[in-house]
Parts: sequence; structure tokens; C-alpha cells
Amino acid sequence: MSTTGVQRGPSAFGSAGSESSSMTATRHPRHGTKVLPEHARAHNRSLVLQTLFHAGAMSRADLSRETGLTRVTISDLVAELIADGFVAEKGVREVSRPGKPAILVDLDHEGHRIVGLDLSGTSSFVGGVLTLDGTIVVRREIPHPGADGDVVGTILAFARELVDDCHAPVLGVGVGSPGVVDDAGVVVTAPNLGLTGFDLEGALHDALDVPVVVANDANAAVLAEYTFGGARDDVMLVKVGRGVGSGLLSGGRPMIGSRFAAGEIGHVTVATDGGPVCSCGKVGCFEAWISVPSLTARLAEAAAPHDEILRDAGERLGIALAPVVGALDLSEVILSGPADLLDGPFTAATVETLRTRTLAKIHEGIRVRMTAQGEDIVLRGAAVMVLSAQLGVS
Repeated sequence: MSTTGVQRGPSAFGSAGSESSSMTATRHPRHGTKVLPEHARAHNRSLVLQTLFHAGAMSRADLSRETGLTRVTISDLVAELIADGFVAEKGVREVSRPGKPAILVDLDHEGHRIVGLDLSGTSSFVGGVLTLDGTIVVRREIPHPGADGDVVGTILAFARELVDDCHAPVLGVGVGSPGVVDDAGVVVTAPNLGLTGFDLEGALHDALDVPVVVANDANAAVLAEYTFGGARDDVMLVKVGRGVGSGLLSGGRPMIGSRFAAGEIGHVTVATDGGPVCSCGKVGCFEAWISVPSLTARLAEAAAPHDEILRDAGERLGIALAPVVGALDLSEVILSGPADLLDGPFTAATVETLRTRTLAKIHEGIRVRMTAQGEDIVLRGAAVMVLSAQLGVS
């Protein structure tokens, strides 16, 4: 199987190359370095695949116009991608005028499979087999082995089972893990998995013998929203579950941080009025205010109206996010978590607080919304990580 620009870890979210100014109908690839002659063919392959991924079936002549590549180059690249199983001919375009109708080509969505793993659940792991367009064709859920169980063995066995279910060449395995994950796929710390300094990417690669990319679950989720959900280039996705984390894109590129902990907002203190004691031992951490267990417990115990509690939690989210929105000039904040908690008074209070705590003329139009990707957002983000690392598609 031929691949292009294969890289490891979250640094592979943007493949090597440079943007083409001629791409107008599709989203630009997130490329960051100058294209060297020896890398030109890999870059051009990625450009063709990226164009088809976002624009759909088109003729070879259309591809030439969209990418700015010559028709001869497009013809050679398409033939190569068809042979590799990434592109397929899809019949001819219907035309009313005389002349030979053009043959359409598109991504061969069924030609390869991607395995995604979401390890962020408190009581279970979720895995899936996906096509190249992010469609989940197999979805499975297994119990979390618990603090005393064989977490690594369970993950490896689960991934192997999913690979065996692919029934097509496996492009790669993408994993969204809780905690801090470095750019080589090493889990620096993940208390929910009981892992510290563990090379999860390497262990999976050795066990499966296929390309593997491992990243933080919120970082995977924001990629799913960007690729499949139409998120803007400067966006923050806040993922609310057992803990609270976030993924950030600036200029369409992931922000990871010098210690791989960008977006770890759960243990930031958001007020000076005390508050719940957090699992980390501090008082008033963000996670202690708005994580699903904490918020659910407050709603169950409170005498106050539920809307008031949700608005208070949303206001605290706005307080925490306002400096980030101002510093990074974000255009959008996306929430991922239970809609019954986050959608409604919670979101309304977040928007109101952001607008009152940032520069009005600049950030008045800040958009705050729930994700439309549902509970499998991390699985689909894991697929984007593989598409980016292996094919330069994002």
C-alpha cells in the first residue's frame, strides 16, 4: 500500500507541504513547510485527495482546474491513486451538449478502513471501524477494566478485534486518550487509565503492525468538528465528561503546547468564592464545577431551580474562556457533552458572559454551540488523525 508523508503522533495533524492558492472550492490543507522537489509528488497526491474529500466526485479536468496541476500530472496521479485503492472511477457525468461525457473520479470510500478508539469514557471504551469519509460501519463498546484490571492488555485486544473486523486494507488506527499525550503517542499521564509515561502508540504499532496515531481525546474531537462539522479555523472545543478538557485550533492548526497540555483547563480555578473540593485536592477547580458527575450531583441535591444552577455553571465556563478567547482571538466555541446539561441555559449564560468579558466590538459575534457530531466525536476525530498522517487529508 502506498502512503504519503507518513508521520507519527499529533504533529501529523498537518502533513508536510504548502497550501495551493488555486484551491477555491475546497478547504485548504493545513500545511506548514515549503515543498521540496523530492516531496512534490507526495504533496500533489495529498492535494488531489484533499480536493476530492471535500468537493466530491469530479472529472480529471475539474481536478486540474481546482488544484492548479497540469492535466498530465493529474492523469498520472489519478492512475496511481486508483491502483493504490484510494480513488475510483464513478461513471460519467450527465451532459446535454454534444461531445464525449467526462468520467468522474472520487475517493474510494470503501477501499480502505480506519480503526478508531475512544478511551475517554469513565466506565467503557468505545471502538469503531470507519470508511475514509468518516462513516462508522462497525461500533463496539467494552467495559473499562478498572483500576485493578489490565488496561493495556484490554486496549490491545480491543484494537486487534477491530482490525480483524475491517475486511479491507487498514489505513491506520487512531486513538483518543484521556490525559496528556506527547507528540510521539506516549501517554505522559492519564489517571483514568492508570498510565504514566507509557508508549501507547508504540505498543499498538508493535501489536498490530499498522500505522497508529495517539492523541488527547479533546484534541481528536476538535479535529472531527473541523473536518466533518464545519468548524472555523480559530476554534476551541470544550469536552465535558467525567473531567473537562479542550482542544484548540488556531489558523486551522492544532495547538498542542510546549508540554503537550494545551487545553487542559479542568484544574483552573474559576472564581474566588470557594466552591466544591476537586479530586486534585484544590477548591473551586473548573472540573469540580461543570464536569458531568459534579453538575449532575448539584442538580440532584439542589433546592434552587435547575436552570439557575445550569446558568451558574455556564457563567463559570464563560469566565474561564474569556481570557482564552481574547488572547487567541477565537471565533467559535463548541461544546461536547450531554445536551440535556449543556444545551440551553448553560450555553446561553456562557455566551452572555463571554460577550461581557471580552472586547465588545471584536468579540460580539463569538459563536457558542453544541457539536453536531454526537457521542462518537472522538472516534471520528481519530479517523481524521489517520487521514492526515497517512494521506494528508484533513
